Amino acid sequence: MEAAWRSTPSGRIRARGLGLPLPGRPGRYNAITDLGVEVGYSTLIRGTDVRTGVTAILPRGRGHAGVPCAAGSYSFNGNGEMTGLLWIEESGELQSPITITNTHSCGVARDATIAWMISRGVSTGQDWGLPVAAETFDGDLNDINGFHVKAEHVIDALDKAAGGAIEQGSVGGGTGMLCYDFKGGSGTASRRVETPSGEFVVGCFVQSNFGLRPELTILGVPVGKDLRGGELRGKPAGSIIAVLATDAPLLPHQLKRLARRVPIGLARTGAVGHNSSGDIFLCFSTANAHAFQPGPGRRSIDYLPNSDLNGLFEAVAESVEEAVIDSMIANESLTGIHGRRAMALPHDRLLELLHLSSTLSSHQS
Repeated sequence: MEAAWRSTPSGRIRARGLGLPLPGRPGRYNAITDLGVEVGYSTLIRGTDVRTGVTAILPRGRGHAGVPCAAGSYSFNGNGEMTGLLWIEESGELQSPITITNTHSCGVARDATIAWMISRGVSTGQDWGLPVAAETFDGDLNDINGFHVKAEHVIDALDKAAGGAIEQGSVGGGTGMLCYDFKGGSGTASRRVETPSGEFVVGCFVQSNFGLRPELTILGVPVGKDLRGGELRGKPAGSIIAVLATDAPLLPHQLKRLARRVPIGLARTGAVGHNSSGDIFLCFSTANAHAFQPGPGRRSIDYLPNSDLNGLFEAVAESVEEAVIDSMIANESLTGIHGRRAMALPHDRLLELLHLSSTLSSHQS
């Protein structure tokens, strides 16, 4: 097993490091960065009431930040925000970095992304930008009305974006988030997929902030019912943002089809899509860069037939499931505003419920 599958760069254990037999074949880092995508964080933990931050995702990395990607999106439940989706729906292109933060900082992240693109000379061939900025609510732990995320924090996250193994849990935009009333936040996973047209990779990044404790299901076991106590939110509220990437050459409507499979992965963890949850998903392809270079002229594009998509659909479900689980497992308890404490998912008790205690030592060695 690859080291990056077992733990994060800071040493936080991941689901596979605990011995959870999750399905599928991950990529090298079991992360969205397996696609050449770069991810950066700006994490704000100050005093007793600031628990927030920004996550930045560069779809083609810094070196090709001005080259759009084919993209499609899907809203499973719309009590949330992801800017720029109307133009993606219209054009079929993602033309900017993606930022994820808290609900009341979404506008700052959007505007600062434009400033970053201008200051770094990133141009998509247009004189205007409609960048993608998404949000989930961190007000249970963070002074969300204090507007602590500033433009410099967004720019810092964009500048720090890098490939390879990335941190998970309470980092970046996920710093103040809850998942099934455990400490949640940032999670990632990937899958290698064999299709009749060759092998491809699907990667997922989530900012998880949803679910009630009794709903939590891992590997088909309703563990949340036996992990009661210490709930902070205790109500059907919250949201999840999922960003999918693939190197499979797909058309925008096919990428939308992949985005529509995100709820299958969420359902495996117990999600039902509560009324006040903003469950919004974006999927892009890093293939066909030549077709999306700025400038005039005819283009040609490669794409897979619809009959090749089944394995990619499965990869979406598997990578979303694992990313959500990792956002809780690769985490620790955190106390925030008004002394509120979000407890971490207890590893030992989880393994007992899954009857996996005997495998822990062998998978950690």
